[in-house]
Amino acid sequence: MGAMARVLLIDAAAQNWGVPASECHAEKGVVVHAASNKKATYGSLAGAASQLKPPANVPLKDPKQFTLIGKPTRRLDTPSKVNGTAQFGLDVRVPGMLFALVARPPVFGGKVVSFDATETLKIPGVRAVEQIPSGVAVVAERYWPAKLGREKLRISWDDGPNAKLSTSQMLDDFSRLSRSPGTVAKKTGDPAAALANAWKTITAEYDVPYLAHAMMEPLNCVVDLRAGSCEIWTGTQFETVDRANAAQVAGLAPEKVQIHTTLLGGGFGRRANPASDFVVEAVHVAKVAGAPVKVVWTREDDLAGGWYRPMWHDRFTAGLDAQGDPIAWTHTIAGQSITEGTPFAPYTINKDGIDSTSVEGAADLLYGIPNLQVDLHSPKIGVPVQWWRSVGHSHTGFSVEGFFDEVAHAGGKDPYELRQKLLANQPRMSAVLRLVAEKAGWGKPLPPRRGRGIATHFSFDSYVAQVIEASVDKDGTVRVHRVVCAVDCGRTVNPDIVRAQMEGGIIFGLTAALKTEITLENGRVQQHNFYDYPMLRMFESPEIEVHIVPSEQNPTGVGEPSVPPVAPALANAIFAATGKRVRRLPIRASDVVRGKEAKS
Repeated sequence: MGAMARVLLIDAAAQNWGVPASECHAEKGVVVHAASNKKATYGSLAGAASQLKPPANVPLKDPKQFTLIGKPTRRLDTPSKVNGTAQFGLDVRVPGMLFALVARPPVFGGKVVSFDATETLKIPGVRAVEQIPSGVAVVAERYWPAKLGREKLRISWDDGPNAKLSTSQMLDDFSRLSRSPGTVAKKTGDPAAALANAWKTITAEYDVPYLAHAMMEPLNCVVDLRAGSCEIWTGTQFETVDRANAAQVAGLAPEKVQIHTTLLGGGFGRRANPASDFVVEAVHVAKVAGAPVKVVWTREDDLAGGWYRPMWHDRFTAGLDAQGDPIAWTHTIAGQSITEGTPFAPYTINKDGIDSTSVEGAADLLYGIPNLQVDLHSPKIGVPVQWWRSVGHSHTGFSVEGFFDEVAHAGGKDPYELRQKLLANQPRMSAVLRLVAEKAGWGKPLPPRRGRGIATHFSFDSYVAQVIEASVDKDGTVRVHRVVCAVDCGRTVNPDIVRAQMEGGIIFGLTAALKTEITLENGRVQQHNFYDYPMLRMFESPEIEVHIVPSEQNPTGVGEPSVPPVAPALANAIFAATGKRVRRLPIRASDVVRGKEAKS
């Protein structure tokens, strides 16, 4: 399409100037006739160009002549982010704007029974206290009175059906579920027969927790609701869905709702909520505020607010032949569906009830194992969940690549060599794996208690492999020293962006691997702020190398594919350093010290 536009713009300019099109060229938004030094902008030519008949065969530019594609290019928004002029949602101010915080139920699905705002209304600056569907809103002239006012509220809650939810009970329930096969998502060959005749079998269980997105900028939304219109300012990943949901609450046609999309201080999927929860809530507040209002979530609100990456349990069994090669692989997954009950369900959930996002990265395994089965249990739990950076791959990457490492060692194989053998029909992943092993110095000796772990993962049509070099102190403390990443994402448009996204995804993945989890007890989230839901700090960041495979294939994703291989590469490095297996995230020193072995 771009090449066709270029041809038509040049033809339009040539006709206007009465010169041969072959004497004209396009560059930097203008068409140029060098001989006469005439220039015309694309915009001035667009009308005439649109009336011309496109040629049957559009010549594409030789990649050797590319001036932008494949060249490092600085982001246009970096200066404003550095000097403070960039506008994020929290920066928005509109005339007459009030602030609001909402007291939400301490248990998901809970409801307000009654509330007493007597002390809240005594605080200077508090304008109103009103019940809305999601809780009780405190509206004030500034943020701080709203916050203090919310703390003074006395609310009686009905905790509802989820009052007894606990992480420990869910772990037991998921493990029990996984002992029987779920609904089959993928089956090739005869895994049961292959396992029965295997020279050796091994079994292991993996767990990952609920995870909050924990964006650096907490959720916020400004709403100016009037009789016939609604204006919204927020950092959102889901403008169209948000507009439709906001319009429904406001009682307006969607075209009467205007969303101003600000920069957002991190999203990772949280700001793409199918229910538009933080936007819809702000519209409800605006209906009772009587003025433009900014609804702000505190960090505590964010961590307790739900819409997490689901908690998952994975049970594996593999069968090896006499040469130590895997001939059978079964994988049972237990965890909540993130698309059930959303508008996306018809596209992601098949007739058997399999949510494709629950099994991605497992049912599409690239390794050539002849007998394979992946099945799924999708329990219904009252914790709201949705996508999180890399979606289903965020859990299958850890479990699949961690268990594959176990399979390799059980068969006496080098994890790199076995991967290469089973990727014989996957040349792009094989090349990525070869590159990362070469750059990381795979196989070279390391000091005691220091090891390398390797992992691959295919997601968002991109191929990624990583080697992590880590050390483990005697008390189990893990230190990540180096991460080497290789990626094939097709033709690279801006290599700087690719590297930045790979680096950011690696830090994001390391945080999840080492630091964070959301747990529940008596239905209540146990984490509150960064002191008990910590982020990876700068001094903990490893050296990161990113190597991009040259390619002429179509460009593919880079925002998420570097996340899935991080945790398994780290877990595999810990095994290489200590001989101890870690099968639950986040990785704790005590888990490393105890370690586990696969059952065989």
